[in-house]
Amino acid sequence: MRLSVLVDAVVGVSPDGSVPAWSLSFAADDKLSFVGAVLHAGLVEKAIMLVLAGFSVVSWAIIAHKMRTISRAHRESQAFLDSFWDTKRLDAIMEWPSDQLRSPLAQVFRAGYIELAKLQKKDKDDAQESLLGIMESVERSMRRTAASERTGLESLISFLGTTGSTAPFIGLLGTVIGIMNAFQRIGIDKSAGLETVAPGIGGALVATAFGLFAAIPAVIGFNHFIARIRVIETEMESFSADFLNIIKRHY
Repeated sequence: MRLSVLVDAVVGVSPDGSVPAWSLSFAADDKLSFVGAVLHAGLVEKAIMLVLAGFSVVSWAIIAHKMRTISRAHRESQAFLDSFWDTKRLDAIMEWPSDQLRSPLAQVFRAGYIELAKLQKKDKDDAQESLLGIMESVERSMRRTAASERTGLESLISFLGTTGSTAPFIGLLGTVIGIMNAFQRIGIDKSAGLETVAPGIGGALVATAFGLFAAIPAVIGFNHFIARIRVIETEMESFSADFLNIIKRHY
């Protein structure tokens, strides 16, 4: 007997069989919660939320991938730069293990050195014209490689920018559609009570929340990675200038 009374109390049923007011208010509040708003949203709003959730998942995957890639590129470039200035011979650098020559700075050096070695095999009458031709060819080759490395580092980042700029508007579209449906329900039910409009408007506003959840990390990641890539790009430009100065001094 006591057990049944306890179960009724937990469920919200009084001894006389009636349902207390606090139990009804709890059920109503459940529809107004975040999960309840999602579940009571319309079909179009749910489809938009699903699309935005996909945007968010892809954005986080790109953020994790680019975080590792750009951090490794920066770390390996710094290690190569330190080893480069400690090395007396340029040809010795080409004999380093491949894992020490995969950074962006190492790829720029490789392109410049290969172009330099290729042009040195050509005989020219005027030594000064030969030096100018070598400098221009090496600089062009290093610039082309630096642009290729920058493009590789920037790959997939454009998706973050697209997500950051479009996700809020996609969520706003779901909100507008949800509010329109809520007003249509008011016209059909001939009632503007809170229990009529609140679930629909709540589901509509959740669509905007989904858009912001997808956009905010994407914008932060986009700006962060662009800044890191600009640092690596500046390092490649500085290294190219130093390498050209070395060629000018020795040749």
